[in-house]
Amino acid sequence: MTAESDRATEPDRVRAPNIRDVARVAGVSYQTVSRVLNDSPSIRPATLARVRAAIDELGYRPNQAARALVTSRSRTIGVLSAQSAHYGPSTSIAAIELAAREAGYRLTITNIASSEYASIKSGLDYLMSQSIEALIVVAPQVRVFEALDDLQVAVPFVTLEATGLNRAHSLWVDQVQGARLATRHLIELGHTEITHLSGPQDWIEAEARMQGFLRELGDADLRTRAPILGDWTAHFGYYAGLELLRYRDFTAVFAGNDQMALGFMHACRDSGLSVPDDISVVGFDDIPEAAHFAPPLTTVRQNFAEIGRRAVALLLGELRGETELSHDPVQAELVVRQSTARAR
Repeated sequence: MTAESDRATEPDRVRAPNIRDVARVAGVSYQTVSRVLNDSPSIRPATLARVRAAIDELGYRPNQAARALVTSRSRTIGVLSAQSAHYGPSTSIAAIELAAREAGYRLTITNIASSEYASIKSGLDYLMSQSIEALIVVAPQVRVFEALDDLQVAVPFVTLEATGLNRAHSLWVDQVQGARLATRHLIELGHTEITHLSGPQDWIEAEARMQGFLRELGDADLRTRAPILGDWTAHFGYYAGLELLRYRDFTAVFAGNDQMALGFMHACRDSGLSVPDDISVVGFDDIPEAAHFAPPLTTVRQNFAEIGRRAVALLLGELRGETELSHDPVQAELVVRQSTARAR
């Protein structure tokens, strides 16, 4: 027997199933299978069920590139990200990917090197070259959104940002409300001298949390202190804490994120102070490790996964031509643990 005949009799199981295999098992034409894959509304429920059962039985996976050629649709959502390595953005992107995959879409992600205009334009040009049908922007610096306004994005898009100023395109967790919850918690515990460790000045979230902090103090007629501008890191929280604790003219700290809160609590320990007996500390984000800080951290929880899911739902609704789409903010939640106590 020749090598050619060996190959000719090689079992079919080594070949990936195709659309005609699905049609054979389901007892329909391959054109019917194609209509099911393209979400045609004309398919009868019983036929739809048979085709889907055959797809599951065979483990058939459609060739997305081939489908794009036939339908002129890429079924691809682009994600423009600035900080995908951080907990919040990475969690949102994971939820975006899952929701997109469940809807039959795939993601193309590009991380911009900086918030400079040229970098943003380059990232956006790359995504558009991939024939994306919609865009999600996970890049919380002010200049990113200024550049997007100037570049006039040609596909449906949604931005995950904290202000909600552009309600037609934005989806956000209410950062101001979250910061007010954190500050009010400290005030209700009797703290009247509260310091805020803020994030970087050009980050939208940092500005929103700072505004929430200042508004809550103002409504309570308490003295406001100039927030300390940081960089989101535990390293900054530690060294800022060492400097602030030299004077110790406050009894509580609201940190702009959990990492800075962690660094500040480290500074308290190194200064011989107890959290929360001497100083109460509140963070923001509720990263998975926050419950295991020493002591466990009181913080503001953001539902990053819900934001990701809702971003995909909004875009898919817009692609379907729906007009009643909800852009209501996702509410933040105060999680009280053991890093806060009544003021002495």
